[in-house]
Amino acid sequence: MKKKAEITHPEKIYWPDEHITKGELIDYYRNIAPYILPYMKNRPLSLRRQPNGIKDEGFFQKDAGDSVPEWIKTFEILAESTGKMVNYHVVNDVESLLYIANLGCIEMNPWNSTINKIDNPDWVVMDIDPSDKNTFDDVIDVALTIKQILDEMEVEGFCKTSGASGMHVYIPFGRKYDYDQARDFAEMLAHMVTERLPRLTTLERSLAKRKKNQIYVDYLQNRIGQTLACAYSARPKPGATVSAPLEWSEVQHGLSPKDFTIKNIFDRLEQKGDLFKGVLGKGINLNKALQKLSVPVQD
Repeated sequence: MKKKAEITHPEKIYWPDEHITKGELIDYYRNIAPYILPYMKNRPLSLRRQPNGIKDEGFFQKDAGDSVPEWIKTFEILAESTGKMVNYHVVNDVESLLYIANLGCIEMNPWNSTINKIDNPDWVVMDIDPSDKNTFDDVIDVALTIKQILDEMEVEGFCKTSGASGMHVYIPFGRKYDYDQARDFAEMLAHMVTERLPRLTTLERSLAKRKKNQIYVDYLQNRIGQTLACAYSARPKPGATVSAPLEWSEVQHGLSPKDFTIKNIFDRLEQKGDLFKGVLGKGINLNKALQKLSVPVQD
């Protein structure tokens, strides 16, 4: 079966201020494929399509529908929220990635688990979600507090910019635990962060209900079906930013998510390689990690 993504309207302007076209986005995904595909392989994908570029709000798509080419892999699963079956796109190769990008999907949002073990996530993710009143230095303070707690548990975490205003910290889970355990662990971490940074952080999801300058430590991203921008995903933000993995030594005041774009990420990869590959490792021993904090172990 011939696998070839048809590229349409590559001349379309996706980033008007930067004069970056759809064709340039397609080229980016073609070149970044060896780095991004390991974090997308065999994962259901939620699409946020913006076929008219970043100034257009676009729309979300989960179900692949009837028009998807035969060579695109899909995976059907029952959506708990609606009680209906959803047939998700699954991107395992370059042409599938380009097909999705050609749909106007600037941002790639894979699940935390794979279709091989759908109820067991590969990682726990802490989503540091600032308000527009926060600085990125505030976000960094939260990330470093998470790092401090992980160090106390002797657990390795991996951080990346979201490509927008926040940061993500991933903890390898190695598909050894289910989503309930992942969410409970993330909730515990979130509570510990808010105890250490009570004025800066909150577990209040609603922006309207948050106090001024408070950052939401989002542990609910660890429910089945939740997605975040993939490592190395482009973002529909000014500057054509990328969700960029970081060394912890780089996580310090003065860092900006605008430092990492589809134009310069390859120079960084040449220098540092893939800083994120550890998230796909064997995963932590959850009971040992909890014992380090004198927390009751989980069954």
